[in-house]
Amino acid sequence: MILGQDFVVTLVATFLWLVSTSAWAKALTDIKIATGHNILQELSSCKQPEVMCYFHSVTSMGSLNVSVIFGFLNMILWGGNAWFVYKETSLHSPSNTSASHSQGGVPPPAGI
Repeated sequence: MILGQDFVVTLVATFLWLVSTSAWAKALTDIKIATGHNILQELSSCKQPEVMCYFHSVTSMGSLNVSVIFGFLNMILWGGNAWFVYKETSLHSPSNTSASHSQGGVPPPAGI
């Protein structure tokens, strides 16, 4: 029964990692839009006729992009981990101990 619980916990962690990484990717997109070159059109001080506003540059967001990529890669690792946990549960290969005992087979080891 413990392995079944491990599988459920791993699936929940994988799903939460997917949701949180997707939320971070969306927030990063919103940050890029909010700090892009269109910001000059929204600033009230730049709308005055005697003021000239120039857009020079935006700080590089390469490391933020990398954090999103690593977030999705980590989610893939969690998904792979869920597969291996699934293979250890009775859901993957249900044990048919009554058939193996009646045919003289050796029962599978318990408590690995």
